[in-house]
Amino acid sequence: MRRIPRRRKNVNLVEKVKSAVDLSQYKGVGKVVLAYSGGLDTSIMVGLLQEVLGAEVVTLTLDFGQTEYAGSDLNLMKKKALSLGAAAHKFFDVKDEFFSGYIAKAVKANSLYQGEYPNSTALGRPLIAKYLVAVAEHEGADAVAHGSTGKGNDQVRFDLSVAALNPDLKVIAPVRDWELKRDEEIAWAAESGIPVPMGASKYSVDANMWGRSSECGVLEDPAAEPPEDVFQWITPPEKAPDSPLGVKLWFEKGIPSALEFDGVKITGGVNIVTTLNELAGKNGVGMIDHMEDRVVGLKSREVYECPAATVILKAHKDLEKYVFTKEENGFKPVIDKLWSECVYGGLWYHPLMKELGAFVDASQEKVSGWVSLKLYKGTAQVLARNSPHALYDMNLASYNVGSRFNQKDALGFIKLYGLNTVMAGKIAKAAQMAVKA
Repeated sequence: MRRIPRRRKNVNLVEKVKSAVDLSQYKGVGKVVLAYSGGLDTSIMVGLLQEVLGAEVVTLTLDFGQTEYAGSDLNLMKKKALSLGAAAHKFFDVKDEFFSGYIAKAVKANSLYQGEYPNSTALGRPLIAKYLVAVAEHEGADAVAHGSTGKGNDQVRFDLSVAALNPDLKVIAPVRDWELKRDEEIAWAAESGIPVPMGASKYSVDANMWGRSSECGVLEDPAAEPPEDVFQWITPPEKAPDSPLGVKLWFEKGIPSALEFDGVKITGGVNIVTTLNELAGKNGVGMIDHMEDRVVGLKSREVYECPAATVILKAHKDLEKYVFTKEENGFKPVIDKLWSECVYGGLWYHPLMKELGAFVDASQEKVSGWVSLKLYKGTAQVLARNSPHALYDMNLASYNVGSRFNQKDALGFIKLYGLNTVMAGKIAKAAQMAVKA
């Protein structure tokens, strides 16, 4: 086991946990794989898991394409984890897997929880759980750990996903299970010489290439406007460029396949998302201030930055409307809503997700073509669209002379279409006359 670094004044917190928690539930736990972000919660857990449980800790970090994870930052994260006493640090670049296996599916399902949140954080959690289980099995670990609280959604997502993949692994969530308080964590980190990222005491932040979320601090007051320093990816609309930016997005069976702007055309899902995050962010697009219903029943004020997701989902939905029948356009939002709720609620590995996915995939066979948009001071406006599968015929829709549509056919249609309405009106009128009589 790796030697635990000497600490100074940490004994009070350790003893508090040991005296308040029934440690017999952790009997047999000799090695733990910790989902490690390098932030406050997971940084102190490296030491706490060792000192409280006497367990060896292996840290795990995934690169989801978040701008916060530059190459140098990832190297420093590894050094930090090892300096805190981790026996080993595992790192995986999952950008391509995250796009193809998670973001692409979310786009096809127009995933917006409660109509606003693109499920950015929620989409990443089952992938982290997948790697937690894989590393734990490879390392012969008895448990996995994460930094979720007892009030949030992530505890549900992690716990359920791990249990679905390997029910024999124990899941430890020290913040929740040991009732750690944020001020205690900050104090313990300072006393123990654990470096904490600047602003850790101000906001709780999570990010991947599909979006960035911020909570805690002043954001917990729904009546308070978010301070400008909350937004790191998006320029405030009033400070965005005065000239609009035109972009064109291509889709192939519902999946973004190319992006064109200023005469430049790029391909590849990860490139499209990261480029749109920059372009749309500079133009103030993608700010989301959302009153959200959490899985555990609490309401929460969440602030998100989702530039690429906002643009891609808007374009995709527009293209769907262009190629779908009226009935498909009426029914698919029902499936999309349920799909989004399952993702948000941590049910990625539930059988229903596979069944919903089968419908979504089948619906996307015709969703190919392009959509052009204008990005300007916080708005993403659809300008035009084109698809070889469009259910639009200009010769039928046109009001000009020469249209193939015979307008006289509408008379018979109106009579049949309105038959129930007319009958209901006659009955209501007869009833009124009977009352008067």
